[in-house]
Amino acid sequence: MLTHVLGFPRIGANRELKRALESFWSGKTKAQTFNNRVHEIKISNWKQVKSTGIDYTTVGDFSLYDQMLDHTQLFGAIPPRFQHKYEDPQELYFAMARGDAEKGISAMEMTKWFDTNYHYIVPEFDANTHFSKTNSKLLEDVREAKKLGLNPKPVLIGPITYLSLGKEIGGFNKWLLLPQLVELYKELVSELAAECEVIQIDEPILVTDISEELRLTVSETYKQIKSVCKECKLLVATYFESLGDNLNTFLNLNADILHFDLIEGKGQLTNIIDSFPADKSISLGLVDGRNIWKTDLTEALETLTTVTEKIDLERVYLSSSCSLLHSPVDLRNETKLPSEIVNWLSFAVQKCQELTVLKNAVKGEDVEQIRLKNSKAIAERKASKLVHDETVQKRCREVSAEMYERTNSFSSRKLIQQSYFNLPELPTTTIGSFPQTPKIRKTRRDFKAGILSNSDYELKIKNVIKDNIKIQHQIGLDVLVHGEPERNDMVEYFGEMLKGFCFTENGWVQSYGSRCVKPPIIYGDVSRPEPMTVKWTEYAASLSHKPVKGMLTGPVTILCWSFVRNDLPRSEVCKQLALAVRDEVQDLENAEIKMIQIDEAAFREGMPLKEADKNDYLQWAVDSFKLTSSSVKDDTQIHTHMCYSDFNSISEWIAKMDADVISIEASRSGMKLLDSFKEFPYPNEIGPGIYDIHSPRIPSVEEMVNLLKKGLEVIPQSELWVNPDCGLKTRKWEETKASLQNMVKSAKIVRKIITH
Repeated sequence: MLTHVLGFPRIGANRELKRALESFWSGKTKAQTFNNRVHEIKISNWKQVKSTGIDYTTVGDFSLYDQMLDHTQLFGAIPPRFQHKYEDPQELYFAMARGDAEKGISAMEMTKWFDTNYHYIVPEFDANTHFSKTNSKLLEDVREAKKLGLNPKPVLIGPITYLSLGKEIGGFNKWLLLPQLVELYKELVSELAAECEVIQIDEPILVTDISEELRLTVSETYKQIKSVCKECKLLVATYFESLGDNLNTFLNLNADILHFDLIEGKGQLTNIIDSFPADKSISLGLVDGRNIWKTDLTEALETLTTVTEKIDLERVYLSSSCSLLHSPVDLRNETKLPSEIVNWLSFAVQKCQELTVLKNAVKGEDVEQIRLKNSKAIAERKASKLVHDETVQKRCREVSAEMYERTNSFSSRKLIQQSYFNLPELPTTTIGSFPQTPKIRKTRRDFKAGILSNSDYELKIKNVIKDNIKIQHQIGLDVLVHGEPERNDMVEYFGEMLKGFCFTENGWVQSYGSRCVKPPIIYGDVSRPEPMTVKWTEYAASLSHKPVKGMLTGPVTILCWSFVRNDLPRSEVCKQLALAVRDEVQDLENAEIKMIQIDEAAFREGMPLKEADKNDYLQWAVDSFKLTSSSVKDDTQIHTHMCYSDFNSISEWIAKMDADVISIEASRSGMKLLDSFKEFPYPNEIGPGIYDIHSPRIPSVEEMVNLLKKGLEVIPQSELWVNPDCGLKTRKWEETKASLQNMVKSAKIVRKIITH
């Protein structure tokens, strides 16, 4: 029995990759120094996995920005706007990811990786796309790992998943590219096969609903790939769900080892082992790659016993359910968490150690003391008083149907709100956050460290808010925000003030590129002891005659962007969160804050991957939002924000949320995301983002005018808002001011056009 993981966090235990990238991008580090540092981080990651006793070292999962983008460059699938403009492959790579301000080239589109909070760079395919191998980095990594005494297992994203997640340009059928892509995979696999025992190809698309035609394509594709992989074993991995209707196709795939996620897809185990082919090996994803709770070793060993009663031991591999990319790196770096809670947790390094313990137990080594200690921790968590709050549970049971609905319909509310706010057509606003400068971060750090008193901290934050309001007045925005200088993160900030949460010091995970987040841990029943945002919003509102939005993170997003307790249905945890945020909404309204934005950036992300499960999720997700927002009066305008998601299949559900105004990401797609609202006209007001905040480039007035014109083709002018794609915390002030000035100018130009 051998162990492996599908991938390991690439950022480093102390976010070394983030710091290296940002130093390089800012020009502080030269290319050679940067590449040397990156190489050190990669080798350190490999050695760290090896030190835990894992048999295979995964290579190819390390990326400077995103693994899908790595494949796009490897395959030579460079979008036309980037072609022949860069001699340096690394410069080209970062331009595709981030855009190029100097050359005026927009970045490639970015969206969520299945139902995770990781973002990938979306491949673009058109009639001129031609695949050809551009580098041998993966082969070089394999050879280097071997020189270090490691047993490398290279990983590729599979051709079916890569094409499925790509974007068709100009009506082109991307599946016409499959034959040449398969030839490229055959070339890659043939190269690697001479160097490795196992090659891993990830096909997570197979846990989604695919057509019978595509199933046949999958079978033929792997028949061809396997034909050149004779010297080593081909492992095909699925994860994030069970295979459902695709199970039979997968079991009969031309591959040597098949990987199953037995955390998210636990229910499929019986069907798998009853039908598992005698000529294949099985890789069991028994350790949760996406959450931070200890593996129940007793339960995992029972599962192993069930499997090995029907499948020979030498045909069984042990693994994480999915890549550990989604987990923090090392629990040993946490020194301030309560010891009781630490005893319940497991990060990436510890998950690797759990796999080694399971392997050793099967081999007959004495791990009984480890298992007993593990069982004790599992039992203590179930019984802990930290976890259970009867007051919260009672409140959830008493939620009534009336608490989910606004008093009157949107059409009635709109007239009242128009009279109250008296905004111009195409009102301009932002999504909420402004640049988080080093000075602001230092202020928060000094306050947390006790260097700043509470009164000094409040004075400094208020001065930043005052500056933010002044800048917005100068730019000419119609609806203002306080800029969120007090917030480290849109979820962490709220979690720090909610009961039932705890926070790590170094529990970072990668969201995209150099962007890392430190998800809160929801370990128990959730409630709000006191107001969280009111004093800052109230102060900002006192500085302006214009409306100032109260800014909150919604319950679904807090849920999706946290590590969530696994002893309670997610819908119940979300209801608890909704009631807590509802209390904040009521306090903001009582403080005369008449615009309140409840961000649900993760609404689409949280949706199940199987069509049959989606309506149940969408119902409780919509209910959670409405429970949060529906207590307000008609003259209080509720906003929400969603970003980097495909809304085509859920437009009607978004409408059911009954927010007065929704803002969405739209600029990277050139307003393509609005296509879903052509067939289903959105009944309320909508602000499609007209500039990409994830790129440092400043969009021109002309560019934004054109996007607004596209928006007006779908959205009536009386219902169209003007805003960026997302919050501006990651940008610099010089970029932010220039972009917002251009945005306001574009709105004024289009206002003149529509009045003539």
